[in-house]
Amino acid sequence: MYEEKMILCGANSYEQKFYLNPDFEALPENIKDELKIMCVLFTEDVGGTLTLVFEENGELMFEVSSEENDFFFDEIGSHLKIKELQRTKEELLEALQLYYKVFFLGEEV
Repeated sequence: MYEEKMILCGANSYEQKFYLNPDFEALPENIKDELKIMCVLFTEDVGGTLTLVFEENGELMFEVSSEENDFFFDEIGSHLKIKELQRTKEELLEALQLYYKVFFLGEEV
């Protein structure tokens, strides 16, 4: 069992980069594309950095951060956008959690 958080993917508006953890290269291309679009659009809308992280229990969490003097970062917008993504991408997020629990944590379905 994994003792620490594991990063799934992330996007950074400052460097305009997307990162997908190589441990998840086995995901279908359409899922990887959807993650990339979701993360990049998020950071384009509100700024900062978005990271999707699996907690030790397999729960997928959104972690948002910004640079100290980033006055363009929309903190309220980031909370609203996360709620929207959790609602509109619920099926995808639940499938990713199940994938992680089965293939990384070794849990039974």
